[in-house]
Amino acid sequence: MSEIEKDQVVGVLNRILEAELAGVVRYTHYSLLVFGFGRIPIVAWLREQATESLLHAQQAGEWITTLGAYPSLAIGKLLDSHTFDIAAILRESLEAETGALKLYRELLTLVEHRSVALEEYARQMIQLEELHAGDVDKMLRKPGHAAAFVQSQG
Repeated sequence: MSEIEKDQVVGVLNRILEAELAGVVRYTHYSLLVFGFGRIPIVAWLREQATESLLHAQQAGEWITTLGAYPSLAIGKLLDSHTFDIAAILRESLEAETGALKLYRELLTLVEHRSVALEEYARQMIQLEELHAGDVDKMLRKPGHAAAFVQSQG
């Protein structure tokens, strides 16, 4: 195995950390905007996503410090259409998850065949992000429509 490009890997990990911290804020904020009959399960799901984003941020931060670098204190882009519409909130969520997925794939490209542990971490996070994006996609579909929401937008 060849050595990893530490500065590049840490750069991506810091962008992941920032994106996941933005997820904590975003999902917490979204949970405050839900009203109506379906509020309780939707709020619970959004807050669960905030907790998961915090865990992901902590994991990225641990990798940064394991590599002997300093974790970013910045926060990623916060999307907010200033709406109470759950579909709009879910579309923003899907956009953010797609961005996070790209970062984890970028990390995988940098560490593949160079660090087994980092490669496994990146793969595990890609799996989780793909599953999460799939859940959001399913929530955006109209009842009775099996086609993916993302495909139907093209």
